[in-house]
Amino acid sequence: MLELLLRVRGNGFFRARSASRDAETDYSRVESVFRSIEQALEVAEAEHSGLDARVQDVLARASITLGNGTDEYLTREASATDLQNQFDREIANGQLRLECLSHQIKSFKFLKATLMTRFPDFKPRSREYP
Repeated sequence: MLELLLRVRGNGFFRARSASRDAETDYSRVESVFRSIEQALEVAEAEHSGLDARVQDVLARASITLGNGTDEYLTREASATDLQNQFDREIANGQLRLECLSHQIKSFKFLKATLMTRFPDFKPRSREYP
């Protein structure tokens, strides 16, 4: 019975993986998390940049519809007022989203910095594109 418990496949000895194979496995785990954080950060920064440009465009168009007279709001046509209200809503929604994206970007940068401090031996390899 003891022989059955002690019997191991192969030559009868326990063999662990090599240290280099363990190191490569550990590296690939950390790299996977690192790449995910980087990808999320890049996408959030791209969305922020694009949305910021669109909000700036709407702000410019809204300023044109306001006019530059001090009593412009008294003589403004109803269609221009409706357009101005629509611009206001869009600007507000865009600015809220920009704030949310800014928070996400800061959080992703924090996660990346934390990962790098928790795994000080990890050095990201350059990206390999097919």
